[in-house]
Amino acid sequence: MSGSKQLESIYYISLPEDFQLSKNAMHIDKTIPLPAQKKDADSSDSFNMAELTQEQILSGILTVLAYDKKNEHLDYYRNLIKEARPNLKQELTAAAILKTKNQDFDIAEEIWLALRGFDPDDVAIILNTALFFDQRADSYRQSGLNEDADAYDADAEEYYKMAMEADPPPADAFFNAGFFYLKRHDFFNARGAFESYLALTCDAKDEELGENGLYKKERAQEIINEIQNGNMDDERFRNAYKLIQGGQEEKGLEELRVFLSRNPDVWNAWFMLGWGLRRLGRYSDGEAAFKKALECGGGNTADVYNELAICRMEAGNLDLAKSDLLKGLELSPENTKIISNLGYLSLKQGDPASAQKYFASVLEFDPDDKIAAMELERLERE
Repeated sequence: MSGSKQLESIYYISLPEDFQLSKNAMHIDKTIPLPAQKKDADSSDSFNMAELTQEQILSGILTVLAYDKKNEHLDYYRNLIKEARPNLKQELTAAAILKTKNQDFDIAEEIWLALRGFDPDDVAIILNTALFFDQRADSYRQSGLNEDADAYDADAEEYYKMAMEADPPPADAFFNAGFFYLKRHDFFNARGAFESYLALTCDAKDEELGENGLYKKERAQEIINEIQNGNMDDERFRNAYKLIQGGQEEKGLEELRVFLSRNPDVWNAWFMLGWGLRRLGRYSDGEAAFKKALECGGGNTADVYNELAICRMEAGNLDLAKSDLLKGLELSPENTKIISNLGYLSLKQGDPASAQKYFASVLEFDPDDKIAAMELERLERE
């Protein structure tokens, strides 16, 4: 829902001098108009002051904090809500994380927006917002909604940068941003983020870091070493990804071939080569590239098996494709891209009953997967 639409859901009211919400009501400056959330049955001519609740006011304030950034009374509204609900930030954060986990993305986004309005200087909220957009993008990409995924990735990058530019910046902002750049094959920025994470934690004692912190340091260094040893922050490698992603596959493949002539053992490069070839419909060549990616160390990555299976499916090698998809599913049991492809494979094998089960399984993990819903509806009609 747009911000203007959300703001239409509140009243601005002026309270009478003798008005009290309850015996322990929050202190209200009656000279400042107060936002109150409409009830479902409210209309502009049916508002009853006697029925106004504190929850309506709190909800109205959160709506203003989220969607009306130029409101002249924002500081007053923030103080008011902090007085009324001292633990509200923790409550809303827990609710937003739960909604994100359950993929109730629209509601989660509204809560994060309200939290940023409630405390715009809290870096933890900014970082959590970046993580939210990052996860939403991953979910959309798994559902085949690539344009939406790209848009949310752009939002995630904006908030990661805000968190990394904070003073002082939280170390975890760089650690999480490193993985964000890693999934986008932006190894130059991934390496920089992980190096910054290590720099920020280098003086921390082991007991301060704890087991999780020590694991993060070790993982960050492993990734830096892999990028350095494979020369993956090379300019040609970066250009290749941007070109292929932007629809200029042939130019991207040219860059990759030059890179691979100098770095023949980098599995990520073979994977990207296969990806570009598959996008061009060159399935046999793509299959060869993905097999090379497995030989060079990509065997622990579900996406390699998924892409290899697509090439084999298109070439008619259905048994091998199924074997690849099942290997990928072992590595990533909730990967809806792989489960959907098992559905399409079942259709090619003349087994619509199994296809229905796979598409239904996708919707259990991601109820908003439009492609799986469409295929399931079509199969049920037939």
